[in-house]
Amino acid sequence: MAGSAIRGQIVTPLKRLTFGISLGYGLMMLALMTPALLLLTFKMIEVDPDGYTSSYGLVSGVGAFFALIGNPLGGALSDRTNIAFGRRRTWMLIGPIIGSLALLWVGLATEIWQIVIGWSIAQLFFNFGMAAYTALIPDQVEESKQGTVSGVLGLMMPVAMAIGMVLMMVMTDVPSEVKWSLLAICGIIGPIISAFIIKDGRIEVVQQPKSHISLGEKLSKIYPSPRKYPEFTWAIASKFLLMMGYCSSLYLTVMLVNRMGFTEAEATTSVGVINIIAMVGMALTSVFGGVLSDKFGKQKPFLYGSAAIMVVGILMYAFIPQYAVYVIASAVIGLGYGCFSAVDMALVSRILPRKEDAAKDFGLMNVANALPQSIVPAIAPVLLAIGGWSFFYIILAACVVAGAFAVRPLPEVGGEARRDAAAPADTSRKAV
Repeated sequence: MAGSAIRGQIVTPLKRLTFGISLGYGLMMLALMTPALLLLTFKMIEVDPDGYTSSYGLVSGVGAFFALIGNPLGGALSDRTNIAFGRRRTWMLIGPIIGSLALLWVGLATEIWQIVIGWSIAQLFFNFGMAAYTALIPDQVEESKQGTVSGVLGLMMPVAMAIGMVLMMVMTDVPSEVKWSLLAICGIIGPIISAFIIKDGRIEVVQQPKSHISLGEKLSKIYPSPRKYPEFTWAIASKFLLMMGYCSSLYLTVMLVNRMGFTEAEATTSVGVINIIAMVGMALTSVFGGVLSDKFGKQKPFLYGSAAIMVVGILMYAFIPQYAVYVIASAVIGLGYGCFSAVDMALVSRILPRKEDAAKDFGLMNVANALPQSIVPAIAPVLLAIGGWSFFYIILAACVVAGAFAVRPLPEVGGEARRDAAAPADTSRKAV
């Protein structure tokens, strides 16, 4: 089979790169996650006051499907966009700009179908940007620092979500169109500024001598062979199952309105407080988890502990329907997920099958982030009908337990499963 190597990769100084990623990715997540956690629910209540629990599931599910395809598709496009401006910087701009314009569409929508279309476009193109940002880690960060940078990147989501919640609490009486517009502006400004900070450019892909390529090898260019790279598939499975549990937080606003009878104003304040507390916990463990995993050269103990912590928080949601308990439970889930997201991203950066397909393979891995966002809203009405809110959360907690078992086959740093295919892609780099 033909192999390939990358030469001439421009490397941004680490501090500058970290700042650029943090700013651009953080504001992009602010624009995307604030509607996902809060505004989209209220938009559905506004447009469909009698059937919002079902219509919210429809909009979230369809949108998350486009997020699902957006990451690998955007990653593949990024890998193959070899221009002077840079393969990553190009999609760091295109994705969030189109996604932000779609947010404006949603904010002005008056029909369910309009919201479905707008939210789907937003999810698709924001995930184009997400794939480009995450690919910068294997592109430009040396392996010994990838855990730390991954931790910082993981920190940006909770920080962005916390800022978004504070903004919404401050803007409680502001028209919803203004809120959507402000988020769209943030989603455009951040990536534009980061494009001036991060250095990127044209690369040289050196092809190795070609031989006959079988159908299986052709398919492996789309999805890495589970036989040859089993650790990649196990990593996807563990991420997917953990995200099934974490996506319980996406139903927080719906639960407070439907289960607890909160008004929109009460739910806005409550969701804001809960998420800010949860994000503080997530931020702490995201940074320390990545740094400590680099220091000790171990990931799996952190991943096991993170899963156990998340299970405790989700079960608190299931069995103790009190607002004060929800606050504590969300903080617990945030602590667990923050550590898991940082350490898992660092681990994935080290087991990617091929450097030249880094964004595409990272996009496949990020499918595990997006797919639960589609599945949980789709199955929520069924689970709620079967056993109510307690049953809903028990099933999601069981997914996290299964995710912990999927971690077991993954190799630690320096383990025997380091792929030999990565060797040709250890490329020359140009510091800028």
